[in-house]
Amino acid sequence: MYDFAPDRSLPKAEQYRQLLDAAEALTAGEPDGVANMANVAALLWEFLPDLNWAGFYRMIAGELVLGPFVGRPACIRIALGKGVCGTAAATAQTQLVEDVHAFPGHIACDAASRSELVAPVLREGTVIAVIDLDSPLAARFASDDAQGIEALAAMLAHRI
Repeated sequence: MYDFAPDRSLPKAEQYRQLLDAAEALTAGEPDGVANMANVAALLWEFLPDLNWAGFYRMIAGELVLGPFVGRPACIRIALGKGVCGTAAATAQTQLVEDVHAFPGHIACDAASRSELVAPVLREGTVIAVIDLDSPLAARFASDDAQGIEALAAMLAHRI
């Protein structure tokens, strides 16, 4: 049994360190990437407040395909360059969007989403997945959130 209790009274950098430690513990030695993504999606949901979606899109045959997540049903396939996730995958750069309604070409899988953070998971310079976080709050994510999720993506690069 795993019991990871986030301490939201800590500075955000320390909260992300604890999230990374928990993800490290859950994925160490487990070769199944889908199982690892599922557990990390659950950790994201538990550790990060004010989310309405947390999970993964996997790069398969040149497009993003829905992976493990927590939240409402989501778009199954996303073309590269489309929406926030497709842009993150096409550019291999984290996308921090304060207002998704102002993002050109935003794909509204859940109308309640107001802000989004998407970080690519890179293996040897190639995007293999993205971590996608949505929030019903505008400007929910900041640069320290992006740094924390980028560190998580780097750790997961050879585990998913």
